[in-house]
Amino acid sequence: MTQMAQLGSALLATPSPLIIELTTSPDAVQQAQALRYRIFATECGARLETPVPGLDMDEFDQYCEHLLVRDSHTGEVVATTRLLDSQGARRAGGFYSEGEFQLVGLAQLRGPILEIGRTCVHPDYRTGATISTLWSGLAQIMRERDYSFLMGCASIGMGDDGIQAHAVMQRLRPRYLSREWLNAVPRRPLVDMPLPDNVTAQIPPLLKAYMRLGATICGEPCWDPEFDVADVFILLHRQQLCPRYARHFGAAG
Repeated sequence: MTQMAQLGSALLATPSPLIIELTTSPDAVQQAQALRYRIFATECGARLETPVPGLDMDEFDQYCEHLLVRDSHTGEVVATTRLLDSQGARRAGGFYSEGEFQLVGLAQLRGPILEIGRTCVHPDYRTGATISTLWSGLAQIMRERDYSFLMGCASIGMGDDGIQAHAVMQRLRPRYLSREWLNAVPRRPLVDMPLPDNVTAQIPPLLKAYMRLGATICGEPCWDPEFDVADVFILLHRQQLCPRYARHFGAAG
């Protein structure tokens, strides 16, 4: 089933041609998988094991809903993320993140949980408008279904053998590291390394967006060899949202 709605105006300063779509339709999901392959494999060099050439597919897709952003002028999918709630995770045998992290305390979280993953944006649409439209759709889903927690992974490239991953973590730990709700223990932790004095941490846009929403990181990164990235586990409690965004997610201000 596919739901179409003109969302995003609440977070956008000007009218936008972007529309949001929540779907499990095979055709729409395939379009999302094609965009994911273009970004992760072709652009970023991930070594994806996929049964269909040109599509990023895994066993979790069938248990997820897929949130898409389309350009209404062309119909093209220009951004996507997938959503897995607790019910879907039970059918899948667990959350995707549990393959990378031991999530200590997960069973004790009170309230419904939504996991977000495989987020990507078409290179021609990497603007604030696109990510705001995606967030507005996510906000509507969390508000209407009353999810308490949003969790998932944000990636840092390892093309420099982990220098940036360590630099980013060094920058984020003092302000954003919290194990109050969960302790995310990486199954493949990064190897410790000294950082050169002249390294500047460049926080990836998606990770930066999570931090702006009010998310915390719950532990050290995990190396994902398939994508050759360091994944940082993030957790967002809806009641701890940044006030700028809280009303969109139905959180107390």
